[in-house]
Amino acid sequence: MWVNSADDFINPPELGIAGKEVALIPHAKFVLIPISDQTHGHGTHTLASVWKDYLAELLKETER
Repeated sequence: MWVNSADDFINPPELGIAGKEVALIPHAKFVLIPISDQTHGHGTHTLASVWKDYLAELLKETER
């Protein structure tokens, strides 16, 4: 799972890199978190409260 926030200035989604590259990875999924008062650009990756539901989804999908 590849997660990015829409206001990330280091890895801006406007470049379209994630969408192209994730298609090359088997079983991969790209999640773009919309800009909100909870996102903080590139620093959003340190705010688990913003992306924890996506992680929980991934873990549930990979349970055995």
